[in-house]
Amino acid sequence: MPILDARHDLGHPVEDDAAWSESYYFNGYDQGSDSGLFTRVGIRPNEGTMDVGLSLWLPEGDLAEYRAVQEQRTMVDTVLEVGDVRYEMTEAMRSWRLTADTDVPVRNCTRGSVADRRSRVALDLRFDSITPAIGTDGQSAARPGSAESAAAAGTTGKGHFEQSGTWTGWLEVDGTRHTWVGALGNRDRSWGPRNWGGPTMWRWFSINIDERLHFGGIRLGTGRGDLHRGWVFDDGRAASIAEWRIRTDLADDGLTQRTVHLTVLDKGGRQYDLLGDVQRVADIGRASGTLINEGLTRWTFCDGDGSRRTGYGIAEYLHQLDGGGRPVVDID
Repeated sequence: MPILDARHDLGHPVEDDAAWSESYYFNGYDQGSDSGLFTRVGIRPNEGTMDVGLSLWLPEGDLAEYRAVQEQRTMVDTVLEVGDVRYEMTEAMRSWRLTADTDVPVRNCTRGSVADRRSRVALDLRFDSITPAIGTDGQSAARPGSAESAAAAGTTGKGHFEQSGTWTGWLEVDGTRHTWVGALGNRDRSWGPRNWGGPTMWRWFSINIDERLHFGGIRLGTGRGDLHRGWVFDDGRAASIAEWRIRTDLADDGLTQRTVHLTVLDKGGRQYDLLGDVQRVADIGRASGTLINEGLTRWTFCDGDGSRRTGYGIAEYLHQLDGGGRPVVDID
């Protein structure tokens, strides 16, 4: 399992592909205040843009969303500021600070919903890593000779890492401040060509059971078959994922995940059985036949001794839709 060094928290050389992208992503959830976030900044210097999406899980179930884009033709890395959102690296591979103060539209978490009000939100949150940065630098194939890896490299990026951590700070909604205590989350970085319409599907998981047990990774559909990538960090031990075995219970619309039955097999021969109870779903990609359902999920790990441990994270499902609005790949 590759562990990347601190230089990969800085910008990478930009290649010629028009869709070259360097992205920064964070998520987190504080159970005590029932609030959380998922947010991404993407820099596409060959297209001349930098954009941000900030989505906030608000107490009592609604979703606040902020979007902004600006011109950007050169790489930036330690400070990324787009509109009213700022990411600041305080120590490479160790700590980041996220701040925002803005008016945002708010909607409920149902498929196809639209904003019905606005709220004033502010946040000042610090992410401190627990795990090392686990991933690949994009310079060598993660799975030599894999047709699936080669097919994925041109659509979802060449280099990538993920990292779990703790959140401290606060989120304020219409003047009411929610202090985050014991909140966990993940972040990731990707660099390389990013074409959203490339994968036939994906199932991406970001799971923090507690400060000892974390999972991250993806089952990605390509024209050459499914690619299983990811990692588990278990009591200081990092291992690569061999397979994500998934069974999904869907909502009545046939598209929205409600319960995820997940068996994770790592390359060290260990098996982890997890049950994901999806709490809320935000449909965040609804254009050009691509649908992304971002699911805030309560995860239960069923240990071999019969005990259960519970945490939170994300179950993100990407579907490519046909002309009738149905997924081109069946949802297993």
